[in-house]
Amino acid sequence: MKVDVVTRFVDGVIANSDYTQMDKPYLYNRVLALVGEGELEQEVETTDLIALKDELLTIAAKNGKVGETQNERDNLGAELMNFIMPAPSVLNQRFWQTYETDKQKAIADFYALSKQNDYIKTKAIAKNIAYSVPTQYGDIEITINLSKPEKDPKAIAAAKKMKQTGYPKCQLCIENEGYQGRLDYPARANHRIIRFDLGNKTWGFQYSPYAYFNEHCIFLDGKHEPMAITNKTFSQLLAIVDRFPGYFAGSNADLPIVGGSILTHEHYQGGNHEFAMQKAPIEKALHFAGFADVEVGIVKWPMSVIRLRAKDQARLVELASKILDKWRTYSDESVDVLASSNGEPHHTITPIARKSGAEFELDLVLRDNQTSAEYPDGIFHPHQDVQHIKKENIGLIEVMGLAILPPRLKDELTEVEKYLLGKPNQMADYHAKWAEKIKADHPEVSEQNVDNLVKAEVGKVFARVLEDAGVFKRDQKGQAAFVRFAEFVGLEG
Repeated sequence: MKVDVVTRFVDGVIANSDYTQMDKPYLYNRVLALVGEGELEQEVETTDLIALKDELLTIAAKNGKVGETQNERDNLGAELMNFIMPAPSVLNQRFWQTYETDKQKAIADFYALSKQNDYIKTKAIAKNIAYSVPTQYGDIEITINLSKPEKDPKAIAAAKKMKQTGYPKCQLCIENEGYQGRLDYPARANHRIIRFDLGNKTWGFQYSPYAYFNEHCIFLDGKHEPMAITNKTFSQLLAIVDRFPGYFAGSNADLPIVGGSILTHEHYQGGNHEFAMQKAPIEKALHFAGFADVEVGIVKWPMSVIRLRAKDQARLVELASKILDKWRTYSDESVDVLASSNGEPHHTITPIARKSGAEFELDLVLRDNQTSAEYPDGIFHPHQDVQHIKKENIGLIEVMGLAILPPRLKDELTEVEKYLLGKPNQMADYHAKWAEKIKADHPEVSEQNVDNLVKAEVGKVFARVLEDAGVFKRDQKGQAAFVRFAEFVGLEG
């Protein structure tokens, strides 16, 4: 049976927002203005708001109310879903009122709303390929990222003709809240940000539209200021995990090659997810002079991680700051570690904070962004022989053991499987050496096990990627050098 899609959508808006039945004619007319007045009756059984929104986009296209690019459809879709959203001031008031009595409910409600309004792209995220692989470092996670839409050539061409406004300054600015979007910029009409105070400055808390893990969120500075890892970073991260129970908070490094994709706006990432690095044990205890109250150790992990644990946030900040300051000046040519060259600093830290019970925990991942003739992409970066799987920067999320691999691998690995089975294939040349080794090592490969075999081999490559990014290698020479650095910081005795 055909139904009026606008009416059904409006009924859903009323059921999931502050609007009442009195507002129905108003809402109907506002939606009608956006999608047009023709083609309204369709064979639709769903009452799901996001699905109804998608139906309305199809109607709008038939009525000539939206362009043919995905960007334009997304802009209209966000505007439609904005009908269920409270004003930012109202949402913030409700969040903090709930927070006073139940912190976790306040966070859970905001997360649910961010999914319900299609800001978190759950439908797109479900396309990602995800699995875990056992390694000597624990079960690392592999994702092939298929959720982010590919850039539309028509949108790129049209965007070139547009006047560049420079507003918002970046996709992390608070000014994105409610922004309509354009051909070269994502829709944000249905976007909301929770404000909170951090060190007497206004910060924002939001979710990531294309989440890589459970409740993937972003904490952002209210002002557009460049990222910088300082002692303030450690105190802010610890304050965040204290304020948002169950969440970790971490920062990408603040230097190119070892840093994240956005270095122009101070922000942290967080979420409700336990990564392999968090589960990894302390392999060697360290005892720093003057810090008997702080438990410290080198973590059994492919990258170079010092873990600090204590109840007193200030003491963690004090020791973490000392380690950072020492690391920035430290060189050890025997293991290719160099603090700076030609006036350019090479050393920084990727920090991650957590809270468990009354104790706070800081993982400090040492980073070095040098390049060389042998490794022009980075000495401590995925080396050439593993770049067929991963050649991008190793950022915060991957540091912790979750690989974010490019979408090209979905089809490319299928061709590798065909090669392993002796079938006709179009395997990329850059996979050949790797595939030949897999075939030689696994004569038992078959139709039944080839998928799991290739997944396991991808996991092994990612473990190697992390080892490449590790400053102090996992061999005896590297670990001895790691201890020498700890001595430089100031061990007891």
